[in-house]
Order: sequence, then C-alpha cells, then structure tokens
Amino acid sequence: MSDPSHTAGSEGMPEGRSPRFTQWIALVVFSTVTLGSSVELRNASSMATTSDQRWAIFCSGVACMHLHPLTSIFVVGTIAEGILILILSVFWSATVAVVSDAGRGLAVSADGAVSNGNLYYFSWAGFVCTIMLIVSFLRSVYGVDVPGEIKSRSARLTLWSARLASALIVMGSCAKILGDECDVSDDKMFCRRTKFGLSVGVIGVVFSLSVVGLKIATSSAPFVAEGAAAIFLAVMDGFGVAYITSAKGPGSPLGNLYYFTWISFVGSLMLTASCVQDYQAAQQNDPTVPSGNPNVHMDNLEVPDV
Repeated sequence: MSDPSHTAGSEGMPEGRSPRFTQWIALVVFSTVTLGSSVELRNASSMATTSDQRWAIFCSGVACMHLHPLTSIFVVGTIAEGILILILSVFWSATVAVVSDAGRGLAVSADGAVSNGNLYYFSWAGFVCTIMLIVSFLRSVYGVDVPGEIKSRSARLTLWSARLASALIVMGSCAKILGDECDVSDDKMFCRRTKFGLSVGVIGVVFSLSVVGLKIATSSAPFVAEGAAAIFLAVMDGFGVAYITSAKGPGSPLGNLYYFTWISFVGSLMLTASCVQDYQAAQQNDPTVPSGNPNVHMDNLEVPDV
C-alpha cells in the first residue's frame, strides 16, 4: 500500500489537500443544488423530509471537511475517506432511485417526464461524481487503476459494460410503465410500443451480459460473434429510438427512458464502429485475412485496446 501523503504530493497537490479536492467540491455543488431543490419541493407541497434530502445534507457536510486543514487530516487519503466515499455512493444510488421514481413525484411526473430539472440532473451528477471519487481513491491510495485494468482486460469491455447498464435502465423503465399504465390504459399503440421497449431492453441485457461475461472470464470474446452482436444491437436500437422516443411512445417525455434509449443506440453504434476499425486494422496487419471472408482467423484476432 502506498503512502497516502506521498501519493497526494505526487499528484501536485498541497500537503493535506486531497487529490480528489475538485471532485469533492463538485459534490458539494451537486449536493447543495439537490438539497435546495428538495427543500423547495417540500415547502411547496408540505411533504415530509425525504431520504434524498438527508443524503444531500450528509454529502455537503462531509465534502466541506476538505475545506479546512484541521478537518481534512481526518479524511484525506485515509480508510475513513474510502468508507465515506463508499457510503456516499450507496446513498447517491438511493437518491437517484428515489428522485427518478415517477410514483414519488419528486423530479419525474406520472407520465415519466422530468418535472424538476435541478433535482433530476444534479442527482445523477452527484451519483456519477461518487463513482469518480471511488476510482480516484483506489488509484491514488492503493495504486489500483480501475480504468486501466478494465482497458487492459479486453478491448471494448468498458463500452459493453455501459451498454449493459443502459439496457438495464431501459428494461426497468419499460417494465414499470407497462405495469403502472398499460393495465388501466386503452391506448393499444402506446402499450405495444412499451412492450417493444421492454423486449429491446431484455435483448440488450442478454447480449451485453453475454459479451461482458466472456470478456471477464476469458479476457476475450469471439470477434465475429461480438461484431454480429454489436451490429444487431445497433439495428435493434435504431428501431427502439424510432418507436420508444416518438410522440406516441413511452419514452417521448424527457426522462430516464428517453435518455437511456438514446444512450443505448449511441453505444451500439460506437461498438460497431470499433469492431469495424479492428477488422480493418487486422486486414492491414495480416494479409492472410481476406476482405470477403471475416471468419478467417478472426477468432484469434489480436485487436488494440480502445
């Protein structure tokens, strides 16, 4: 284990100042906005204090400890900071779940549209910030380079993991809409598109999880199978964007389903483009790979990290 104080100094930060100072300040901002939006919402609707408000207060208090040298020595580069970051990541996960739940009516209306932009977007920003804090803490204190380890493990593993996460959100959002609205709605087109969105999410989860599992277990996946899966998902997500986010689709309001349907589509396009680039690179490096037969030598293809 590296010396935390030495690590902090090696990153060009003053003694006693966390190398994650910028992220902590950003988390203070996100927490403050989330807190302010929650308090305003509570005062306007006479709601009781909700869990996301308590998480916001806690996040702001911990982050402010980095602003003074006397309090920063208790958290900078210590096990306590790691535990606090882990707790905050769990809390912000719960905050995102609460805020994005249309049934609670905090930041998302009953039809899935964002009704409180500050609360919705800054809750997601706070969650992403805690993930960045975890990665920074592991790198600076324990020397664990999470992005580097993932990148060296297998090409496109990060993209496939992101594609899996977005498919899970699409699947969950469509399942909730199907259960909440289609049981009482007479709009058959809306319900058919919701079921289609659920199918898109399930298929995306199955394909992405299969590729991620192969890459983690064997450090690689059959290149032809991976490329075919990427192309299939890109085509399927193209139809998904057209039917889910259109005016009569369940993802037409700006919310989780809208954003992550588009994120899935963009992710599939990036995966397809990466596979095509690797195939073209293999043709240039290995003249025995013919342009008309992608199955020749492709299972053992060495591809650069992306």
